[in-house]
Amino acid sequence: MLDESDDIHPLFHGAPSTTEFKKLRKRIVRATREAIEHYGMIETDAHDKDAKPARWLVCLSGGKDSYTLLAVLYELKWRGLLPVDLLACNLDQGQPGFPATVLPEFLERMGVPHRIEYQDTYSIVMDKVPAGRTYCALCSRLRRGNLYRIAREEGCSAVVLGHHRDDILETFFMNLFHGGRLATMPPKLVNEEGDLFVYRPLAHVAEEDCEKFARAMNYPIIPCDLCGSQDGLQRQQVKQILDNWEKNSPGRRQVMFRALTNIRPSHMLDPKLFDFAGLTRGMGTPGNDEDDKIPRLR
Repeated sequence: MLDESDDIHPLFHGAPSTTEFKKLRKRIVRATREAIEHYGMIETDAHDKDAKPARWLVCLSGGKDSYTLLAVLYELKWRGLLPVDLLACNLDQGQPGFPATVLPEFLERMGVPHRIEYQDTYSIVMDKVPAGRTYCALCSRLRRGNLYRIAREEGCSAVVLGHHRDDILETFFMNLFHGGRLATMPPKLVNEEGDLFVYRPLAHVAEEDCEKFARAMNYPIIPCDLCGSQDGLQRQQVKQILDNWEKNSPGRRQVMFRALTNIRPSHMLDPKLFDFAGLTRGMGTPGNDEDDKIPRLR
């Protein structure tokens, strides 16, 4: 049992009482708490007992992932495990047909403090991106700039995004296949200006779990018609590859994700991360005696 109290946040009112849903919810909460603690997302000042709690700008697009993010953060806060103030924020980017009233009405009904910001970045993207090119890079850059501005105006120390485990894996393979580098979206980073954190608390949560959770809670999901309207995107291709791997070898996604948390610089090829030139006989290489213990997928 996760709770039997009526005091749980309205975001969970009407939650299914099935054992399957309770296990799903517990799994998401546990994975989110794990990521928050593992990557040190809670700012603390041991020398100032009177310091105000940090304030997070929780970015809400209206998709399944951001609804899941908002709900699980409120559950952790309700349980006393997340000592931060939360401000939900939706950036209305001016997409034609966007149901502008859905999120404000939902957040009002749920009693969630929020800010709705209108900025017509859609017109800029459509004007600047040549025909046949994808919108994602410019769209995300404009969105990120506005969210950073809003976070500063609202006194927030962090911008919190709903990227999950599968987003992180897809980004890794996009960089591998198309960018020629080993990189992905980190769970925690500092923006270029150095004044804001960017957190991804769902880093350990599977996309499938976000989908099941948001659908079970019947949240009013809004599709992204801007990038979703484009066919043949690199991310869609990578996602299909991962789907096929997972279908043929269940659990492969989690194994690959675990690899991102278990990197051995001495067994890669980047001299900026490991001093190959300074390696001499008699020193030994860290982890070298474990090369033949690599688990193999079946």
